Amino acid sequence: MRTLILLLSFLAATATAGESRIFLKDRPGKNQVVAQCAMCHSLDYITQHAAVLDRAGWEKTVGKMINVMGAPINNADKRIIIDYLAQNYGK
Repeated sequence: MRTLILLLSFLAATATAGESRIFLKDRPGKNQVVAQCAMCHSLDYITQHAAVLDRAGWEKTVGKMINVMGAPINNADKRIIIDYLAQNYGK
């Protein structure tokens, strides 16, 4: 039992090691991005891809999240999310 507790403690510590809080730019559309995107993946996906994705890239990426990955994002939120990402995290 002691070994199991130590193992679980180690796994919990390593699972959160290096984890940092991502702060997105506080602009119109941020709430939709946080609500819709963070339900499936970390928001660091956005900051990691900002240097390589332009508007077309974000449109393709958000489209893939909806059509391939099944993200439940309606058309109005899709447009808001793409605008936010392209304006604030586009190259």
